[in-house]
Amino acid sequence: MFAYVVKRLISGVLVVTLVSMAIFLLFWYGPSSPAQPICDRETSNRCGNKIELYEKTLGYDNPVYEEYGKYVKGVFVGRTLTIASNDYECSAPCLGVSYRTKQPVKEELVKRIPATFSVAIGGAFLYLLFGVPIGVAAARRRGSITDKALVSSFLFISSIPYYLFALLTWLYLTITFEIPLFSETGYFSPIKDGPWAWFSGLFLAWVALGIFGCTQYTRFTRGAMVEALSEDYIRTAKSKGLPTRTIVYKHGLRAALVPVVTIFGIDFGTLLAGTIFTERIFEIQGIGWWSLQAVQGRDLPVVQATALFSAVVLIISNLLVDIVYSVLDPRVRLS
Repeated sequence: MFAYVVKRLISGVLVVTLVSMAIFLLFWYGPSSPAQPICDRETSNRCGNKIELYEKTLGYDNPVYEEYGKYVKGVFVGRTLTIASNDYECSAPCLGVSYRTKQPVKEELVKRIPATFSVAIGGAFLYLLFGVPIGVAAARRRGSITDKALVSSFLFISSIPYYLFALLTWLYLTITFEIPLFSETGYFSPIKDGPWAWFSGLFLAWVALGIFGCTQYTRFTRGAMVEALSEDYIRTAKSKGLPTRTIVYKHGLRAALVPVVTIFGIDFGTLLAGTIFTERIFEIQGIGWWSLQAVQGRDLPVVQATALFSAVVLIISNLLVDIVYSVLDPRVRLS
């Protein structure tokens, strides 16, 4: 197990390195000058020759490998960045300085992690709370009217684009029906603003994520349960006279959860990387909302930092999923 984890961590570091190199090269050889957003903010008229000056201060007149080496070095020991002739101290791990706010990207990233983490935890909890039990119930009643009704209704919901589903959820529950619990959405600190403000501000986002996300978990769980309940060891358990509940939940569900865990690990990593539509629609200033602002404002250090953060989160999620495999299914061995 230990050797496997070390091997996966090494491969994860290589993946993050390749991702950072790819993003760095995209910015370096992009169709527009990376200094253009800075020039647009610093000057009210046409930039003229100032773009060349800003490119020089950013190091774009140096070889690409030299600047990438400085970037990697800054991640470990920090560095001093020059933007529009102004020097900014960036402590390790240095992910750059925002062109828009002139603040270290690392500090802004840390501030937004609690909001995104809160959204991810609530949404993922509702995924499993509704999706897995409904999928098990549908599998036990395979071919019945209940099974067909559940599958059809969830297929209909999942066919709607998520951004439209979330937007309609917000419009109807906050404006049309004016439900007090959904009157004010957003992220509120549970320490400064209180647990109730935190819960009520995120509840509608959780509902939208939970209802939409549980549809695929219902389908995955149902399919995996139908396959598991047709295995020979299930028939053997039935012939021994074991209770139906024990057969379904102890033997069948444990095996059926392996593919569900795979999807859940990827989805949870994606949620932690930033739910752009959810945070934008419900005014939650997390990593997804921040990255969308950075793309719109061409804030390249922020875009680069959020992409790297997403890569790290997804790698860790996949590693945890592989480890959980061996716990859920003894037939799976890590080597």
